[in-house]
Amino acid sequence: MRGAFSDYARAAMDRFCRIVSAALLAVVLAACAGRGGDIPYDPPGFTAPDPLANKLPQLPTVLGPGDVIEVKVYRVADLSGEQVVDNTGRIKVPLIGALVAAGKTADQLETDIASALGARYLQSPDVQVMLKTPVARLITVDGSVVQPGLYPVTGQVSLLQTIAMARGTAQGANPHRVVVFRTIEGQRMAASFDIESIRDGKMDDPAIYPDDIVVVDGSSLSATWTLLIQTLPLVALFQPFR
Repeated sequence: MRGAFSDYARAAMDRFCRIVSAALLAVVLAACAGRGGDIPYDPPGFTAPDPLANKLPQLPTVLGPGDVIEVKVYRVADLSGEQVVDNTGRIKVPLIGALVAAGKTADQLETDIASALGARYLQSPDVQVMLKTPVARLITVDGSVVQPGLYPVTGQVSLLQTIAMARGTAQGANPHRVVVFRTIEGQRMAASFDIESIRDGKMDDPAIYPDDIVVVDGSSLSATWTLLIQTLPLVALFQPFR
């Protein structure tokens, strides 16, 4: 099990490095055209990532690839049993075929299965879906934190909780500038947060999702991240606009 997790971590780190390289290339190529390159900064649509991109439940009851679920169709044993959400985020249900499960809660998947069965095969089917074995996935924390690295999560975590997993901010950190990178609608996006304002209750503590990259600005920031973050606009806080 430990070896499998190590392989997963190495694969995640390789993916992380490719993301950073691609982002830096976009910044360098667009440096003369404006600040920020091809990465939208503090966009209105900086919400939850794509269901198949985050590959982790937003909440404990939200499904993702690798999760083991149990489907029960009351009084129809042939349609019941355990399933593993595949790498495309789907499961295969007898009579119905492939259904998208990733990014949905168990209740939502129950509704989808019941609707599909009720449309053609059963009258008022009683369906229950339970998440039996969730798969831990990774968040990357880098920059001016005590212990940068890849951290496994199995449910929803906030920005402050994510930084706490990395043992908090390091000496010389800039708590007013913490950048989160994520994929939304197939596009790489970034947003900056002020964790001091979050701690003071002046800003909401945002949700952090699997495959997000959290980078804390500060003196221990690597040259790679310094180049990328300094190219982004200076004024970038998630806060209410009046």
